[in-house]
Amino acid sequence: MATEHRSDRRQQILEILARELETHPGSRITTAALAKAVGVTEAALYRHFASKAKMFEALIDFAEDSVFTLINRILEQDKNVVARCERIVRLLLGFAERNPGITRVLLGDALVGENERLRVRVAKFFERIETQIKQVLREANLTDGPRAAATIDATANEIMALIEGRMGQFARSDFARRPTEFVDDQWAMLRVGLFK
Repeated sequence: MATEHRSDRRQQILEILARELETHPGSRITTAALAKAVGVTEAALYRHFASKAKMFEALIDFAEDSVFTLINRILEQDKNVVARCERIVRLLLGFAERNPGITRVLLGDALVGENERLRVRVAKFFERIETQIKQVLREANLTDGPRAAATIDATANEIMALIEGRMGQFARSDFARRPTEFVDDQWAMLRVGLFK
């Protein structure tokens, strides 16, 4: 029972941290402010997480688990390169839209002044997505279907530019400009140029 309560409190802390990151864009969240928002003491926060960096790591873990589980599902369900890439774009933009606070973490905005390893870890998150897209593009070259019109690296990078650019606009607009706002039109334009 105590383990269940501890797990519930950890989850509550993470949810409130994500909400605070969303409702205070551009601001640094202190452990004192977070403890107040949770309704506990700072000491109580540290009973659940060894440091604020560990809280951010838990949010990154959530993002990685969610996104890569869904990417794997996309790869199992779809074999067409264009459909796979489109679904990955929509997945990431939708995830960002539903999780604005975590988006700040992934973009590094919330990590200013925090442990450098966190910044490295979110960079690896995006590198891993780009690597996955490159793999999708490589596999397409082994079929008679559509394939990248340019090099695999350039095509994957252009797709990542759309994803990261829309996420960045979302954060800079204090979450007013939804990342999925123009995705239908933007993907239609990109699809024509990216695939042959």
